[in-house]
Amino acid sequence: MTEHVWSFRPASGHVAGTDLTGYTVEATDGRIGKVDQHNDEAGDAYLLVDTGVWIFGREILVPAGVVTRVDPETRTVHVDGTRQQIKAAPEFLRERHLGDPAYREALVTFWDVGPYGGPFGGHRV
Repeated sequence: MTEHVWSFRPASGHVAGTDLTGYTVEATDGRIGKVDQHNDEAGDAYLLVDTGVWIFGREILVPAGVVTRVDPETRTVHVDGTRQQIKAAPEFLRERHLGDPAYREALVTFWDVGPYGGPFGGHRV
């Protein structure tokens, strides 16, 4: 397991302290939703993405390590993966997020980007 998944990539352009709530989220092949919530804690940074009607209104927790670029001018966050890959992500389970180590491990396993080496640790679709 790598903890890099919970930190923004150095080249992403993310500036610590910038609130990304409301930013549009773009996969490599199109829009996937909007940032509903953003956590910027060092070593535990993530975006909670509301996919709207696209995949039946699911919320997906996207670790910061998946973010490839933040564009403050267009208020867009670009992520390393296709819409289909994002769609296959585990649904965000608010009640398990903070207190269940097995749930966090499952998220890391799905999203594991190694030391920024590519999307989804083998979960290519």
